Amino acid sequence: MTPEQLSLALFDIVTARIERRRAAGEAVPDGAVTIADLALERPRNRDHGDWASNVAMKFAGRLGTNPRAFAAEITPEIEAIPGVASVDVAGPGFINITLDVAAAAEIARQIVDAGDEYGRNDSLAGLSVNMEFVSANPTGPLHLGHTRWAALGDAIARVLRASGAVVATEYYINDAGNQMDNFGLSILAAAKGEPTPEKGYPGAYIGELAKHVLESVPNLLELPLDEAVPLARDLGYLKQLEEIKDSLERFHVHFDVFFSERTLHAGDPATGRSLIDDAADRLRAQGHVFEADDAVWVRTTDFGDDKDRVLTRGNGVVTYFAADAAYYLSKKDRGFTEKIYLLGADHHGYVGRLKALAAAAGDDPNVNISVLIGQLVNLNGARLSKRAGNIIELDDLLEWVGADALRYSLARYPADSPLSLDGDVLRSKTNDNPVFYVQYAHSRTRSVARNAAAAGVERSAFDPSLLSHESETELLGSLQEFPRIVQKSAELREPHRIARYLEEVAGHYHRWYSQARVLPLGDEPISDLHRTRLWLNDAAGQVIRNGLDLLGVSAPERM
Repeated sequence: MTPEQLSLALFDIVTARIERRRAAGEAVPDGAVTIADLALERPRNRDHGDWASNVAMKFAGRLGTNPRAFAAEITPEIEAIPGVASVDVAGPGFINITLDVAAAAEIARQIVDAGDEYGRNDSLAGLSVNMEFVSANPTGPLHLGHTRWAALGDAIARVLRASGAVVATEYYINDAGNQMDNFGLSILAAAKGEPTPEKGYPGAYIGELAKHVLESVPNLLELPLDEAVPLARDLGYLKQLEEIKDSLERFHVHFDVFFSERTLHAGDPATGRSLIDDAADRLRAQGHVFEADDAVWVRTTDFGDDKDRVLTRGNGVVTYFAADAAYYLSKKDRGFTEKIYLLGADHHGYVGRLKALAAAAGDDPNVNISVLIGQLVNLNGARLSKRAGNIIELDDLLEWVGADALRYSLARYPADSPLSLDGDVLRSKTNDNPVFYVQYAHSRTRSVARNAAAAGVERSAFDPSLLSHESETELLGSLQEFPRIVQKSAELREPHRIARYLEEVAGHYHRWYSQARVLPLGDEPISDLHRTRLWLNDAAGQVIRNGLDLLGVSAPERM
């Protein structure tokens, strides 16, 4: 019996009780009962049962009774649910439920049958999400500062999709503005063998880009400056963006959309108006735009911002906020219910202005936009890039510790906590390395499966009542939790819950492996116990594999 099936049974019992009281003429307040009201929890102390419910405490007041009395009232009906072995009322009205061995162990077969679909749910069905993250300037290689959101953003997108949401991952390319001109001047200077200009970009990678540009335009240095700089800028930008995309793919991070900031500034061929112009008109039509001090403003203070924001300065130059407004409206026009922004630790000031912008655009800032702030990360032992000079490049990190160790470790902690990782631990092949610990558990399940096949043990029989060993009860209990963990991770945008859960499952599996045998010893005949334990072994492997996939981490067959 799965927790979902047990919750549905409790739902039927509670709703029937409420309707019975209404039919008897009792005054029962209105209010629909939902499955969420019947959510179950795993007791911390397994002596208290397999599942615990606080349903009596939620509904006793509505029914004019006390929680313990209501719990006692519905206990006989819960005990009558097929697969329930016993029910105990504890404390002020908690209901502890113990399943019989066969009902609890049935989950092993359900997991194997479900395969890659186990853990997926439809709790966020109907939600359309745009997730923007990383969005590094295309003026240099990706570095350590970008890795956290690359790993977390991709993992969040995966758990949202696993919970039924439609998600588009998006990279906003900051390819407009002064930094791009400085980038072009830096490449041109390197091509001429001159020092890096003021506010330019140093590093050997600029020299590499200059070489690429010269190969594409051999006469670059003979061109007038107003022609050479844009050429160096745009050719260098395309090459650098290509390298960024390659680094992300090596990090197992795929973006559905690369959105160019230039498209916001570009004028329509027919009208000459840009998306930024249109955004200003739309906000003005809603009464939020005013003119003062020779500038055009949006009155974002009406929506909780700490100050009003300038759209256009007196000299006609549009601001970054104007581009933010046009970009947000672009996402809105593309039909996304929720727009999620994943920003770095130095962007706290953006939260208020983005939420105010959403409200000014007619959206609900508590529903249609989420701004997540990630804290800094450092990696002990990592060396500065030889190409970039003053940063730790993502490509170097991938060579040093590998994508799996880096992604898992970055996804293992909440985004809002500062993070310091130990490179030597991440590279180690010991249980001190969390990703190794989990991946080794998976590879061990595959080794057991291979050895079972060689010994003639197959999943030709399944008798869940045989899985009665204490280590099996623990392992089965943790495997049942996976769908709830996925759902909660998606709801809270916290993939670290998946990582911590996988470590718990791996621990239960390793203990079970040392105490219960799938393979017969010596001349011992193959029995249904061996066959049934193979189901449990494969179920554990499936759950670990599914969980690692949600983190973008591989599940090795051998280690």
